[in-house]
Amino acid sequence: MEEVQHHIRCKKGDVARYVLLPGDPARVKIISEFFDESWKVAENREYITYTGKVDGIPISVTSTGIGCPAATIAAEELINVGAEVLIRVGTSGGIDPSIRGGEIVVAQAAIRSDGATREYITIEYPAVADIDVTNALVLGAKRAGINPKVGIVWTHDAFYRGTWRGWMPDADEVYKPWLKGGVLCVENECSGLFVVSRIRRVKAGAVLAVAGNNLSPERREDEELLKETIIKAIKTAINAVKILEKERDILP
Repeated sequence: MEEVQHHIRCKKGDVARYVLLPGDPARVKIISEFFDESWKVAENREYITYTGKVDGIPISVTSTGIGCPAATIAAEELINVGAEVLIRVGTSGGIDPSIRGGEIVVAQAAIRSDGATREYITIEYPAVADIDVTNALVLGAKRAGINPKVGIVWTHDAFYRGTWRGWMPDADEVYKPWLKGGVLCVENECSGLFVVSRIRRVKAGAVLAVAGNNLSPERREDEELLKETIIKAIKTAINAVKILEKERDILP
């Protein structure tokens, strides 16, 4: 009997080569409904997994929970049972003034302000998405009629110290270095996914739905707009899987 992974409770054969990774467990079922067919594989803690097919291509979706410690566990265990392409389908808050709620961001790289990846490798090591996955996400977005923003995102651990401006009286100071560097948005899992995927020699990328701009006076989220934007991110990721599978024989 194949070994069942401790946290995600999956074994080899349960998950596809391509796995979409939302943070929110509730989003797994939503994403699976965009597959042509799907079935629930496992559920444990924050990790829910469905597997199915799109255009005949095997595909899975697993929730990672919040933050890099949980996301790196999901990535490690999914890779153990056969995942080769991991695509985060998440949410984020805008930092750069050009970013507004309702937009889609494709992450080329992530600032490593999380704690988990420091236990993997020295901080000088960059958290960079796979170029083939990134290019497929950009093209996938365009095929869905979306013009994505592409660039660097900030991954960190403290939601109320960056992801959500909330009560922070010094919010401008918190964001100042990232504004200088042209960082597009803030989120909580990309750097963990990018670092683990490189170390484990698989491909990873990320597409993020922007809930709003953290430095905008009208920061409060529009729930309906966010739902619509998440759907855009899902369609982008599924299109990317189709593109990657079509090009599979010629990609390194």
